[in-house]
Amino acid sequence: MATGKAGKIVIISSPSGGGKTSICRRLLADNADDGWEFSISYTTRSMRPGEKSGREYYFVSESEFDNLAEHDFFAEHCGVHLYKYGTPREPLEKVLESGGVMLLDVDVQGAERLKAAYPQAITIFVLPPSVDALRSRLKARGTETDEQLQVRFRNATDEMKLWRRFQYAVINEELESAVGEVRSIIGGHHCRTDQMDPEQIENMIG
Repeated sequence: MATGKAGKIVIISSPSGGGKTSICRRLLADNADDGWEFSISYTTRSMRPGEKSGREYYFVSESEFDNLAEHDFFAEHCGVHLYKYGTPREPLEKVLESGGVMLLDVDVQGAERLKAAYPQAITIFVLPPSVDALRSRLKARGTETDEQLQVRFRNATDEMKLWRRFQYAVINEELESAVGEVRSIIGGHHCRTDQMDPEQIENMIG
């Protein structure tokens, strides 16, 4: 149901291992009753232990993915780390109408394409406290082969250099603190001067 207030699309990106997924999970758990949702992407990569299709991702074959892309199903899609990822369009449109908050956990490529499609989106880049910490986090996951780890780390170090392309940056040294900072950004984004209605301000000050 429409609330009269435009919804928020929140793009949270980071290099692989930066912590964006953990931050999104905490935000959703804390704000589920306030209309916050998570955009579930489609991917061609294999399911990891503990994952479930329709929760972390929708896991599809390459042919299924390509068919969806051809029918304009995705707001954005691209190839990352040897696999394909795509963001479904319909949930984003619905949350803009309903006045809720949609969190998107996407890579840097996806973030840039989504921002082009939805200029009103809030963009947040999550950085690890150091390159060594990033390397340790990637190894600790134990979910990739040595070849996959090398690809992810090489791409991650390149992506970290792109943090200035985002409106906000958060250093994820301690999860609780990082979650609090992201929550504050989302709550206060409308106070930025470039987000306020100039006509409304002029009417107030005369």
